[in-house]
Amino acid sequence: MNALVINCSPVRDGATAEIVKIVSDCLGERYSTECACIDDYDIHFCRGCRRCHTTAECVQHDGVDALMARFERADVIVCVSPSYWADVPGQFKAFIDRCTPWCNTHEPHATLSGGKRGYAIALRTGPGMPECQRVISSIEHFYGHLEIERCGSLGLCSVEYREAVEPRRAEIVRFCEQI
Repeated sequence: MNALVINCSPVRDGATAEIVKIVSDCLGERYSTECACIDDYDIHFCRGCRRCHTTAECVQHDGVDALMARFERADVIVCVSPSYWADVPGQFKAFIDRCTPWCNTHEPHATLSGGKRGYAIALRTGPGMPECQRVISSIEHFYGHLEIERCGSLGLCSVEYREAVEPRRAEIVRFCEQI
């Protein structure tokens, strides 16, 4: 089975990347695991043309195609996202917007193969869990429209820098044991 762990942050070496590494290492014991960083892909904003509502394909061809090919190969998808103003970072939101061709709210729509399981991990610098829950809700909403089964989530508060991740390692590993 294949797992895809996504760093939804444009920061390649921060706290989110450190969590992605822990998750990847844990899952690598049971899955063929690969990681992706949203910043590795050139993703343009949705133009709002709605052509995908009739063709099930976007008129733009960019990094979305490559990242969705990785989604297709994965049986398990783990999105790890920091909170940017109480939601996912703009780069990841642009990707979500561009996945409208796969959205199950219109016909025709493209589809991913069935049986995929999705997990969400959110982190934020402040102490309040409601902001993590909002990020998790955004990711789970995205999974729902792509018909990826929402299987679990983890919110991590008071994590701003990489150094704040290590004291949370056991919590992250316990979460990964459920995947």
